[in-house]
Amino acid sequence: MVIVAGLSAIAPDAHAQTADRNARAAARQEKMDKWHKDMAEFRARSAQDRHLQALVDSVASVQARAALQNQDFVLEADNVTFRNGATVFVNSNTNFISVKGNRAVVQISPSNMASGPNGVGGVTVDGTISGQQIKQGKNGQITFSMNVMGIGINAQVEIYMFPGSNEASATVYPNFNSNTVWLSGKIVPYENSDVFEGMSL
Repeated sequence: MVIVAGLSAIAPDAHAQTADRNARAAARQEKMDKWHKDMAEFRARSAQDRHLQALVDSVASVQARAALQNQDFVLEADNVTFRNGATVFVNSNTNFISVKGNRAVVQISPSNMASGPNGVGGVTVDGTISGQQIKQGKNGQITFSMNVMGIGINAQVEIYMFPGSNEASATVYPNFNSNTVWLSGKIVPYENSDVFEGMSL
């Protein structure tokens, strides 16, 4: 009698343990199925996003190339590198190279604290451009070079725009000293830019 009673008590426990294991396994499987579904949806969205971004980059590249050709553009910089190698992330609204017709403005304002000579934390110089040239390399990179001469500037400027987007970098070589400066950012048509120009020298 004792043995029979013990077996009858164990049997329900074993059944309950089996049911619990099955329930946990089903829950794990459900989570895995949901994870696979979410990943598939994510990959589909990512592919769509990449396709959309490629289209946006392509349009921006076409606009930037036309703006360079028309000498009607702004390179809005988000970082500036100085001769000593120091790189500063900057506000693209106040750090830029703009060209409108035969007039160019180079503004470097790395400080958000000091007002600087231009009133926005740096220096603004403008001048007349000459000797401008546009070249396209075999890899699709476009180089726009020009000389800028004015009261506060006498420099050679080279702008390099990368293929497939409007991302670009520029080098400013002052003719009267060795304080070369490099800027990186994006090229936009002049009319689409919202940069703030400070007081020029």
